[in-house]
Amino acid sequence: MAMQFYASPEQVQRDRSEYARKGIARGRSAVVLTYEGGILLVAENITTLRKISEIYDKIGFAAVGRYNEFESLRRAGIRMADVNGYSYDRRDVTGRFLANAYTQTLGAIFTETQKPYEVEICIAQVGSSPETDELYRITYDGSVMDEPGFMAMGGQAEAISTVLREGHDSAAELPAALALAAKALGSVGGENGATRTLDSKQLEVAVLDRRRKGRAFRRIHGAALVALLENTESVPETDLGDVDAAPPPPATTDKPTVSAASEEDTADKPGTPDPSEPADGVNGDGS
Repeated sequence: MAMQFYASPEQVQRDRSEYARKGIARGRSAVVLTYEGGILLVAENITTLRKISEIYDKIGFAAVGRYNEFESLRRAGIRMADVNGYSYDRRDVTGRFLANAYTQTLGAIFTETQKPYEVEICIAQVGSSPETDELYRITYDGSVMDEPGFMAMGGQAEAISTVLREGHDSAAELPAALALAAKALGSVGGENGATRTLDSKQLEVAVLDRRRKGRAFRRIHGAALVALLENTESVPETDLGDVDAAPPPPATTDKPTVSAASEEDTADKPGTPDPSEPADGVNGDGS
């Protein structure tokens, strides 16, 4: 008769926590911080896969860890936000609402499944002023923390947070906030503890701009990101990036009111006038 090995619940939880932390530490870090114009989200990323994304009008998402796991969480959050905003009111979709949902999901996965998610995520909601901005940090076990103004995620989050704590200013302009984020991310990961200088090709950057109406999320890349990293003066507001999916351009022609299928059915029926032909007694000029 085979013996079943016993492990206490405390030991199981410790093993799962250690497994998840090791998985998160293998990835690159990300930081989120407030500035005068909104919330800045910066991740060290050399791939085309996104660590930073938009969830809803004023809500952003940032994550570190295993990509396929936090991508599934991101997509689920977008669906939940869209359904609730459509069913009730767009104002009912808040950062706290999504943070609670992610907390329940990750907590259930951590306690009920064999393998925990190796992820750490941030839900950020921009307010009308820096005092009303909200940053929620959700860890692999479902724990949630309301961060005051800045936060770092990843295996060396403590060292990065130290740099952010020393230099963070919620009244700073965007170039200064981005320089601080790049400095914090570059303070770890160098050879023999040396600092690194990260350029635009190593960073994924986005903002939640409190001055924009409607969708506040906007990516910063290309020449605009280079200019901000170099602290170039007077970067044009229109050159600071774009949103994930721009709205469709306005139609230049009127949309048809009759489908092609209905036109064919009408033409096949005997005695039915063609909509494109003038009616009896009415000429093409309206007489």
